Amino acid sequence: MTSVLRERTVLPPEELTSLTVVARMLVDTGPARARLVGPDGSQIDVPDELYGVLRDVVAALSQGLAVTIVPHNTMLTTQEAADLLNVSRPTLVRLLTDGEIPYAMRGRHRRVLLRDILAYQNRTRHERRDTLDRMAAEGEEAGLYNATATPRPRLPSTVVR
Repeated sequence: MTSVLRERTVLPPEELTSLTVVARMLVDTGPARARLVGPDGSQIDVPDELYGVLRDVVAALSQGLAVTIVPHNTMLTTQEAADLLNVSRPTLVRLLTDGEIPYAMRGRHRRVLLRDILAYQNRTRHERRDTLDRMAAEGEEAGLYNATATPRPRLPSTVVR
């Protein structure tokens, strides 16, 4: 039986105590495999990807955050990809034509693989972090964190007619 996948937002429970216990239990403890136990006692191994998602969901809910689960196609339209990156569609198209993100043509339409969008997102996040770290290190070397300046008093503004 196939179920229809839909977007779903889960709000945290009002009482977080039991969820906090589960969150502590799900902390990565090493190479041991997680197992799912069904109501009838049957057990199956939980794949690492699913375990990671479960851990992230429980951590967010235990901190009082809501979680939205949105199924994505692996092949996205330019609008879906732009929405995922939180940029305009023309900006995404420019990234595609500049070769920043690979794409394929399906007839007259561009299609983008979800993994390529996620890889671009991860790459730009790391580039931003590296640039900020480098700027902070240069500022520290230049002694900018020790420099202080006394602000100049503001002159009263005059209206010229």
